[in-house]
Amino acid sequence: MAAGTGALAPFPGPPSTSLHEFPYPPQKRAHVARGSPAGGVPPAIDLVLGATAGCLACVLTNPLEVVKTRLQLQGELQPPGTYPRPYRGVLRAVGAVCRADGLRGLQKGLAASLLYQGLMNGVRFYCYSHAEDAGWTGYPGGTVAAGAVAGAVGAFVGSPAYLVKTHLQAQTLAAVAVGHQHNHESISGAFESIYKQHGVAGLWRGVTGAVPRVAVGSAAQLATFTSAKDWVCERQWFGEGSWAVVLAGGMVSGVAVAVTMTPFDVVSTRLYNQPVDADGTGKLYRGFLDCILQISSKEGLLGLYKGIGAVYLRLGPHTVLSLFFWDELRKMMQHQQPPGP
Repeated sequence: MAAGTGALAPFPGPPSTSLHEFPYPPQKRAHVARGSPAGGVPPAIDLVLGATAGCLACVLTNPLEVVKTRLQLQGELQPPGTYPRPYRGVLRAVGAVCRADGLRGLQKGLAASLLYQGLMNGVRFYCYSHAEDAGWTGYPGGTVAAGAVAGAVGAFVGSPAYLVKTHLQAQTLAAVAVGHQHNHESISGAFESIYKQHGVAGLWRGVTGAVPRVAVGSAAQLATFTSAKDWVCERQWFGEGSWAVVLAGGMVSGVAVAVTMTPFDVVSTRLYNQPVDADGTGKLYRGFLDCILQISSKEGLLGLYKGIGAVYLRLGPHTVLSLFFWDELRKMMQHQQPPGP
């Protein structure tokens, strides 16, 4: 999600359903000896497959990430109704981006987004696969906890890429600019500039907003997706095992996820994009809690939900695409493996 929410944590089905079986109808999982890879794919391979799947999904959903970033930065720390609004809703924001930056503007920051998705999803799936192999996901609440922890670790590792992604996606013409403009020339130039000015620590600026964002989103997603998918199945709108069931379940679950995650997403975007002093201290926010308090007091509680439409519309498709590509890549790897004795 996602990632991003960037993408969020993997979506297993019920506890008896392993990740590689998602999103097909529940089935009994074959016995897997301790130490053997769940689904026949070692965690190290899952790292590569998860990274690849996240990147493939990212190419298709990055335009909504650009729109979300602009909406979340619009009217920063200003009372409602006191600032110009070049971005009004998702569809009109897409048009505004195209008019200012051309069609290519919808893919701004794509290289950084791909780097983030590769790092975050690779680490996330790797950690979750290890948790599944160890049997931790079989305990009550283990699935949610493992997904949240795996997502948090992935968010920490991918934080520098998300920082640069946010900077690049916020950049545009002065007439429609929102938030601080960092004016990086390229992804490599952005990393170089940040490192030269603030060192390694500067690359992880804003991580305090990213980790809770992904952890909360992952927990909410894992807690609601299975019940939402079952609800869709009960309505018999689609054929059994159809990907339409998964997508519909993801979109229903996405309502709960968007409501719980968007405030953290807004805070994360603000912390990443704010200007900083020479010593790397933020000029607008002192940290995670200060950011929440300032937004709430100056923009109202609804300020914490800026861009929720883009968050929601991106969430379901990105998650389903990530898992679809991951599942297909896993099956390809399994078919290439030699049969056991």
